[in-house]
Amino acid sequence: QVQLVESGGGLVQAGGSLRLSCVASESIFSINVMGWYRRASGNQRELVATVTSRGNTNYADSVKGRFTISRDNAKKMVYLQMNSLKPEDTAVYYCKMTGSRTSWSYESDYWGQGTQVTVSS
Repeated sequence: QVQLVESGGGLVQAGGSLRLSCVASESIFSINVMGWYRRASGNQRELVATVTSRGNTNYADSVKGRFTISRDNAKKMVYLQMNSLKPEDTAVYYCKMTGSRTSWSYESDYWGQGTQVTVSS
């Protein structure tokens, strides 16, 4: 069973920074895309940022220039550095990885349990 565990959420004032981390369990063989999504109260889950195995990144317009996604393939980890946080960034942030459990498996999506980020004004 592949498990993703997020950490780094919390309460921060507007303008502050947080760094989220997500680690995959050893049971995943290879990871193609890693990403972060978020769900604010009453809203649907939305993409924040993704990074491919080649290092190509994609960001939501609302976070461009403020958030930076990065990955460590050897550690099976993905990070989200969030700067200049705004109250509208308040949400539960989810880590997602798309990968294979074995060298002969099809790719599947795996999700973390979520970590709360609250930005006060």
